[in-house]
Amino acid sequence: MSGNDNQYDPTQMFRDWITKNGRAQAEFMKNFGSLMNHQNNQTFNPLETLRGISDGARNTQASMMENISSIQSKSMDTMFNIGQMLPSFMNWGAYKTTVSSNGRISIPEAERNALGLGEGDLVQVIILPIGKKSKNKEVKN
Repeated sequence: MSGNDNQYDPTQMFRDWITKNGRAQAEFMKNFGSLMNHQNNQTFNPLETLRGISDGARNTQASMMENISSIQSKSMDTMFNIGQMLPSFMNWGAYKTTVSSNGRISIPEAERNALGLGEGDLVQVIILPIGKKSKNKEVKN
């Protein structure tokens, strides 16, 4: 073995690389030049580009913060409105009762006392049927 059986010629490899690199650079310059010619003869100013990007980012952040603030404000309004309604809930009662003869219902004494209701007071009734009783008095849902 002589050690010179290397089938690659480094000189030729370097020449090929320079040639390919030169073609790639020429292609890039051709495309870049074409791109620059379509810029309406404006010169590239990196500071102006950076300023434009910064302005865009600042406007996007400001818009995002306004949206978050709006969401928080709406949530606080909802919480405030619920808080204002809570005293009204203290005057409401909910209980189960049965319909008696002639379609009458009664308010149990504990609920009347808790709500401060007396004979002749006007109340509003909302009916939510729960189930029907069968002949053996079991509730069917």
